[in-house]
Amino acid sequence: MTGRDEPRFVDAILDWRPTWFLARLALVGAYLLGGIVKLTDWSAAIAEQAHFGMTPPAFWAALTIVIELVGPILILTGRFVWLGAGMLGVFTLLAAFTANAFWTMPAGQERFMATNAFFEHVGLIGGFVLVTLVAERKGRDA
Repeated sequence: MTGRDEPRFVDAILDWRPTWFLARLALVGAYLLGGIVKLTDWSAAIAEQAHFGMTPPAFWAALTIVIELVGPILILTGRFVWLGAGMLGVFTLLAAFTANAFWTMPAGQERFMATNAFFEHVGLIGGFVLVTLVAERKGRDA
């Protein structure tokens, strides 16, 4: 043991330089991919916003793309992590309330799935807070 509670192999993984980047990539990867997919299929991006009742859908599609691309880039580059994490955190909270309003659904499988998705979104928000705290401790030079 190294004097900490974790085994040496865990210590080695946590001390491995790429771990910090890979952890951030895992956190933001779905957003980055979502932004790229929406950017390459504009009509589907607009249709998605219309499906959720967002008007005008083209505005919300463009805003979603910007958030899903800029937020991850800020987090991955280690610059203004607080801003990227804040953008994605607020976006994720709004998306959770818009797309997973389980409290409005009757009991059943759909409500069960929406409830799980809602609280998964809350967990992601916690991840954004944590990545900001870690970046702050690292001096924002991730």
